[in-house]
Amino acid sequence: MAPSRSPFNRPVSMLPTHTRTVFYISDGTGITAETFGNAILAQFDMKPRHVRLPFIDTEDKAHQAVRQINHTAELEGRKPIVFTTLVNMEVLKVIQDGCKGMLMDMFGTFVRPLEQELGIKSLHRVGRFADVALSKEYTNRIEAINFSLAHDDGQSNRDLGGADVILIGVSRSGKTPTSLYLAMQCGLKTANYPLIPEDFERRQLPPALAPYRNKIFGLTIQPERLAEIRNERRPNSRYADLANCRYEVAESEAMMRRSGIRWLSTTTKSIEEIATTILQEVRPEKLVY
Repeated sequence: MAPSRSPFNRPVSMLPTHTRTVFYISDGTGITAETFGNAILAQFDMKPRHVRLPFIDTEDKAHQAVRQINHTAELEGRKPIVFTTLVNMEVLKVIQDGCKGMLMDMFGTFVRPLEQELGIKSLHRVGRFADVALSKEYTNRIEAINFSLAHDDGQSNRDLGGADVILIGVSRSGKTPTSLYLAMQCGLKTANYPLIPEDFERRQLPPALAPYRNKIFGLTIQPERLAEIRNERRPNSRYADLANCRYEVAESEAMMRRSGIRWLSTTTKSIEEIATTILQEVRPEKLVY
């Protein structure tokens, strides 16, 4: 029996393993298009291939993008999904007229209706990072990143009074990535401290943190997951041993309870969820712009 064939007359067995190819096209970095598109696609049980096409700011580049999209459509036998945040209408028209994908023009969907409702024209600025280096928010974010790197993993006790948040928890509970996310996305100066056996023996928080208890937020994790993570770094070590992980987690949670420290488990939460919970508890004003 002959193999069944795709809409482009290709055997189904030759089709790629991913569900669909998704393109993100922008005359800027494409980060906005990708972030928005990914948020929408997360609602569907699929594993797309992601292709970001940034800086499509001329009609010639738009024609190149169209050729790439259409080639993918012919190769896969499926319409690619195309998210765009193109500001230049001539460049956008090339994509609209030429591509064989399912086009999702986010500015056309959201910006133009808002122009009508607000009665004002949008700035039609290319990219969300235009002129960003001149803004106070950008400067604050860079300072927050530098602060968080300098105060990662208890490296420094200097200027802890300048911290917006101080994260504590056992090693590999998610402190560093959460600190960097809070700095990069929220502009928060975030220090983080690992809780170690000496702290458990003293049954007290690290002495350097005592004056800043109102800024502290704790992270914990299920011992089984912690052992998995640590075994990837130091396999077959006492550090990664499940019994030791259970001891450290139990002691750190007990210490946080005794000290009245707010805390959460990172086991099943994304960095975004962890950061948002911390903001709600420690700096709720950062959720309002």
